[in-house]
Amino acid sequence: MEKEINRRHKYYNEVVKKSLQEKYGYKNVMEIPKLDKIVLSLRLGKEKDNAKAFNAAIDELTLIAGQKAVVTTAKKSVANFKLRQGQKIGAKVTLRGEKMYEFFDRLISVALPRVRDFQGLSITAFDGRGNYSFGVKEQMIFPEIVYDKIVSVHGFDIMIVTTAKTNEEAFELLKLMGVPFRKSK
Repeated sequence: MEKEINRRHKYYNEVVKKSLQEKYGYKNVMEIPKLDKIVLSLRLGKEKDNAKAFNAAIDELTLIAGQKAVVTTAKKSVANFKLRQGQKIGAKVTLRGEKMYEFFDRLISVALPRVRDFQGLSITAFDGRGNYSFGVKEQMIFPEIVYDKIVSVHGFDIMIVTTAKTNEEAFELLKLMGVPFRKSK
């Protein structure tokens, strides 16, 4: 039985690869930038002491990602933040392969259009090495979240890691993949 490929992955293979190869003149198909992984990270400030809210936030991140979230702990103690070494402070999920493309598709097609007063994502959030990061203010934009079961409203960060060597190549890749970027002024 053949594995089913997500429509964004199929679109990348059929359209985006050819377009990038024509624009940048890659000689080898392995040079063509692609999505490597997507990392979702959640930091809980005040909720880190509330076990019910902390567990609910981790369960919601797991539900959104479709993969079990890993709890992150503090590496150092910081007295000003009432933080102790080893204390649970958040969670993260690293998505690769078909799960990554499935999440990317839901993010672009369903979640981002549900953001209130959405103007597009900033074009300045690249890190210089072809990776793109942005934050989501509310977990409620994802259709998997049931409003009645929300303990607290929180956001999380999304980092899209690509194999592109420059920001320009990564921008072109993400634009072709359907990421709604804000019009530059």
